[in-house]
Amino acid sequence: MSIATEQFIAGTRSQRGKATFNAEQAGTGKSLSIAFAEATPEEIDLACVKAAHAAPVWANTSLAKRADLLDAIATELESRADAFVEQAGAETGLPEARIRGELGRTSGQLRLFAGVVREGAFLGVRIDHGDPDRAPAPKPDLRQYQIPLGPVGVFGASNFPLAFSVCGGDTASALAAGCPVVVKAHPAHPGTSAIAAEAVESAVANLEVPAGVFSMLQGSSHALGAALVQHSAIQAIGFTGSQRGGLALQALAQSRAVPIPVYAEMGSVNPLFILPGALSERAEAIAEGLAGSITMGCGQFCTKPGLVFVPRSDALSSFNDALSAKLQSLPANAMLHSGILAAYEQGCHILDQADGVERLAAGEEKAGLAQAKAYITNETTFLANPALAEEIFGPVTLIIAMDDPAQATTLADALQGQLTAGIHLSQSDIAIAEPLIERLQQKAGRILANGYPTGVEVGEAMVHGGPYPATTDSRTTSVGTRAIERFLRPLALQDMPDALLPAALREANPLGLPRRVDGAPQPRQA
Repeated sequence: MSIATEQFIAGTRSQRGKATFNAEQAGTGKSLSIAFAEATPEEIDLACVKAAHAAPVWANTSLAKRADLLDAIATELESRADAFVEQAGAETGLPEARIRGELGRTSGQLRLFAGVVREGAFLGVRIDHGDPDRAPAPKPDLRQYQIPLGPVGVFGASNFPLAFSVCGGDTASALAAGCPVVVKAHPAHPGTSAIAAEAVESAVANLEVPAGVFSMLQGSSHALGAALVQHSAIQAIGFTGSQRGGLALQALAQSRAVPIPVYAEMGSVNPLFILPGALSERAEAIAEGLAGSITMGCGQFCTKPGLVFVPRSDALSSFNDALSAKLQSLPANAMLHSGILAAYEQGCHILDQADGVERLAAGEEKAGLAQAKAYITNETTFLANPALAEEIFGPVTLIIAMDDPAQATTLADALQGQLTAGIHLSQSDIAIAEPLIERLQQKAGRILANGYPTGVEVGEAMVHGGPYPATTDSRTTSVGTRAIERFLRPLALQDMPDALLPAALREANPLGLPRRVDGAPQPRQA
């Protein structure tokens, strides 16, 4: 299929400037043939203005039609599966199975949010009836629900060309909340982004939804992102990427005349703690699972375990041998683009040069590809060198050998905020695990037992967030149904005549919504 190289602005295509850019082929760094137009300031402004015009219409569109759009986007995406495999494969180096799996996750989360919208509980309707006879002062009639913030700027992620990009969780949850979306596509996969944008554009047109609910801008410069964040029409930002990028966007958002929230997921080292009983019982199995986790997607998951705390014992040697053997058998793999590969190699070089750190194992070495690696150090060296706790994006992990397993809580205290933290334990480890889990509750958004954090289930209970600097706001999640809450705000109406109330707050409950009335829950009405 042909791939659009222009900007997608409210149902139309635009190319007002002459500047273009090209993606590169993953693994070779060679420029791909299709040149994509760089968005101009005028096009950025137009997309944001169109979103602002569509915002009140989309906010007041029925929940049924809002849900229908999300379902329709999912169907349009699935109809382009073969095109995604071809284009995303070239731009990212990801294998067909990964691309098709990610497409399924993307369409699945769109349909998940469609269900959330139809059910209606996300509106959070609360009604406290008034009492004019109350003394010493009458009690007012108060009715509260959640309303959309307005247009949302979404930044596509490099490592998930579908699930965290044009039609990813930020876009799905913002549209579900009733917010128009202006997407800044990631420049590493512009062709993949254009195919996804066409899917949304088609769904919007077929359902006769206001065209301004979706636009997508392409460009390789930081100026595009800065202009989007600072445009007065944009009311919130969703971002997945580096800490440097997320903090830069947050600073821009706070410098506006009217600051806006930036919901940035900025990465994590996702520490794993292996406790003595678990290590003694299943050292080889844990090591094999760890090797698979750190190399999944060539280590380019924000949930990759980059730090592993293991007690010194005879079993540690078995663990190290098993991990080394597994990594040494692995081929080198392509990373998403040459910039990520260069940053990965620089991070590994720092570990190679660090005093008190030894390389434990490495996989196949091949020019232009990433070599899987593991390093080892001791707790004293780790605590004395905070740089060792910084994320290295790629297939590498650092083992920290603990002289005393009870020191796990001290080591946990030294960590910054994380997306995840994990514990491998057996029944004999409960006494050590209990205080460690208490510490990790203050450090992570998700804590898992006897598993690996790579792979984020999309569902009701998932939290993909965490304390700073994993994210800019630890009260939210970017995966799961609660992600919709980021793009809503509460509004109360007092003593409003029923005829002037929105349908969600009317006394007769014409939408059949679940509500809390005078402090008591009322279930959804059929």
